Amino acid sequence: MSDLPVWNGGRLGIVMMSALGDAVHVLPLLDAIKRHAPSTHLTWVLQPGPAEMVRGHPHVDDTVIFRRHHGLRAYTEVRRQLRDRPFDLVLNLQVYFKAGLVTWLTRAPVKLGFDLGRARDGNWLFTTHRIPPHPQQHVQDQYLEFLDAIGVPHGDPRWNLGPAPEERAAARKLVGDVKGPLVGFVVATSKPDKNWPPERFADVATRLGDEVGARCVLLGGTTPLETAAAAAIRAHTTAEPIDALGSGLRTLLGLLDSCDLVITPDTGPYHMCVAMNVPAVGLYGYTNPRRVGPYRRFTDLVIDAYGDPGENYPISMAYRRHRMPRITVEQVMEKARLALARHAAAPPWRRARTPA
Repeated sequence: MSDLPVWNGGRLGIVMMSALGDAVHVLPLLDAIKRHAPSTHLTWVLQPGPAEMVRGHPHVDDTVIFRRHHGLRAYTEVRRQLRDRPFDLVLNLQVYFKAGLVTWLTRAPVKLGFDLGRARDGNWLFTTHRIPPHPQQHVQDQYLEFLDAIGVPHGDPRWNLGPAPEERAAARKLVGDVKGPLVGFVVATSKPDKNWPPERFADVATRLGDEVGARCVLLGGTTPLETAAAAAIRAHTTAEPIDALGSGLRTLLGLLDSCDLVITPDTGPYHMCVAMNVPAVGLYGYTNPRRVGPYRRFTDLVIDAYGDPGENYPISMAYRRHRMPRITVEQVMEKARLALARHAAAPPWRRARTPA
């Protein structure tokens, strides 16, 4: 159990080397810490993708890059980078062995991690202090427990995430002069069980074009799953979606921010939308939306195929396979109409979005 004094500034290290979505959930911690103790110098150990997302972020003073694809050499590289970066406190926000090992490589008198019940793979062995036990809850609230342990107050979360002017301009150049609503499709994730059939995306593109004059833009990277999904969408619609795959993560921020609505499975760009206050329809079947759904925004736009009708399922890390095809085109259209009527505004070059 944590018995730490209140954090009042100093050299703070964050160990969170997971994917984009988890990195988005870290951002409100940084905001709360910096508001409470502005003298904090914050160093984040993270992977290249999240590092690109937070490049220029006002609360990230330094980064240490963990290149997972380098295998065992990644730990040697991190150790070298950490050699001249001593900390007063390290927060290990992950529950897995690799994060525990990186935490062990840091030089700090206090290393705070999860309690024994939630830490996995012996992760708790690498920390000196642990947050108090707590039942499973939304991952954002789970991370905020670390603030409670170090006496840092937190209110409504603030992510401070968004594109720079040049990234917004690059996005505008890609989408051109769109007259009607601009609807982003995050076409696929790295896990097939998270993905919605591309032919149904195509049907939504056609129907949104016919109903409200919307233009769709295909968002994501250039992995085989994403390029195949994009090709299938283009082949099954007459709506002529804009293909913006592979535009880069920083331009993706601009593209998401340019959309009146985004339709997406549970993946990093979805949580980026929530952080930037961009209306997003969340398609859930594989992951538990009570644990990793949108946090305090756009919960009315979630389509939940994870649970069975009437099921009061618990918050958990369990995955459920083969459920995304349960989501129908009509369900997505219903949420899209709701989003455009209730949440959407004009693109950012025609209006000022509420800061997040």
